[in-house]
Amino acid sequence: MTGRMAAISAIVCAVLPLRAQQPSFKTETRLVVLRATVQNRHGAEVTDLDQRAFTVYEDGKRQAITLFSRDDVPVSIAILIDNSGSMRPLRARVERAALAFAQASNPLDEVCVINFADKPHLDVPLTTSLDALSAGIARVDSIGGTALRDAVAMGESYLRDHAVRERRVLLVVTDGRDNASETTEKAVAAAAHQLDTAVYGIGLFALAGSSQAKDGRRELEALTQPTGGVAEYPESPGDIDQAAVDLARQIRRQYTIAYSPANQALDGTYRRIRVEARGAEPLTVRTRAGYVAAPPKR
Repeated sequence: MTGRMAAISAIVCAVLPLRAQQPSFKTETRLVVLRATVQNRHGAEVTDLDQRAFTVYEDGKRQAITLFSRDDVPVSIAILIDNSGSMRPLRARVERAALAFAQASNPLDEVCVINFADKPHLDVPLTTSLDALSAGIARVDSIGGTALRDAVAMGESYLRDHAVRERRVLLVVTDGRDNASETTEKAVAAAAHQLDTAVYGIGLFALAGSSQAKDGRRELEALTQPTGGVAEYPESPGDIDQAAVDLARQIRRQYTIAYSPANQALDGTYRRIRVEARGAEPLTVRTRAGYVAAPPKR
C-alpha cells in the first residue's frame, strides 16, 4: 500500500466509528383535522372554495394548512332519539325524519340508533342498510324522562369503539331539556373538547309546547356549537323532515382542513381554533372550537 493510500485508509477507519456512534432521532408530526361548513350572509352553504380561501389560527397564531379536501367522505353516525313521554305525539314523524336523514346521507355512511328516555338504549347497531334501519327504528313505548347527556355519552363511546369511518357524527332529536342523566354537563363539555365527533341537533321545543324551551335550546347549543355542529328548530311538524335532510346535506358538503400545529407540545392545554374564509361576499365558517393537546390514550 502506498503512503497516500495508507493515509486515506486511516482517515476512513477513524471516521466510521464516529458515525456509528451518532444518535438517530425519529420525529413524528401530529396533525389537527377540522371539518368546516361555510355559509354566506344569507345562510346558504358555499361549497366551491379552494384552499387559498382559508386561514387557520390556533390560539391566535396563524397555522400552515397541510391537507385540504372538499370530498363527500363517508361518515359513522349515531342518531339519538328522545323517547320520553312528551315525544309520543311526534314520535312517528321523528322516525320518518330519521329515515329521511339516512336517505339523504352518503350511501356509504354507517348509521346506528340510540333511543333514550330515563336511560339510553342501543336499538340499531351500526349498519349501512336502510332496510335494517327502518325495521329497527320504530318505538311505540314513549315514556319517562330525558337522559340526553347519558345518550350523548353512550353515542360517543359506541362510535369510538365500533365505528369504521374516520369521521364521526351524533344527531340528537329532542323536545326537552335533560332531567334524568347521571352524566354531568361538565363531563359532556370535556368530551366535546377532546373528541373529534361533531354533534348536530333537531330541537322540537316549539312543537312540544315545552315550558322549558329556552333551557332546552341553550343545552342543545352547548352540545353542538363547540364541535362545529349546529341545531335546527322546526316550527311545524311538517318541517321536521326538511330539517333532517338539511343537516344530512351539510354533513356531506363539509371541507376537510388539516394543519400541523406550530406548537407540537402535548401538554394537556386547551388550544382554541378559529378558521376564516374569504370570498366575494362575507362568509362564516363553522368548525370545532378547539381541542385538548394531550397524548392519545393507550
